[in-house]
Amino acid sequence: MGAKAKLSSVRRTIDRLDLALLRLINQRARFALEIGRIKKRRKWPVFDPTREAFVLRHVQLANRGPLSNHAVRKIFQTILTQCRRRERDGKRRKGG
Repeated sequence: MGAKAKLSSVRRTIDRLDLALLRLINQRARFALEIGRIKKRRKWPVFDPTREAFVLRHVQLANRGPLSNHAVRKIFQTILTQCRRRERDGKRRKGG
C-alpha cells in the first residue's frame, strides 16, 4: 500500500470514528435533557459542581493518551457546558 492509499485509509477510519463520537455525544446530550427534566420537576439547580468535578476527574483517571489530561479535561468541559446549556433549554434541537 502506497503512502497516499494508507493516508486515505486512515482518514476514512477517522471519519467513521468522528461519526461514532457524534452519535455518542448526542446520546449523552439526550440523557442530559432527561436529567434536566428531573431537576426541573424537583426544582434543583442545573449546575452541580460536585458532579462536574467527578466527571472531569473520572475521565482524566481513565485517560491513557495520547491526549494529555489537560486536553481531555478541556474536551469534556466543552461537552458538559453544551449539555448543560441544552439541559437549561430543555429542548431537543437539530442543527445550530
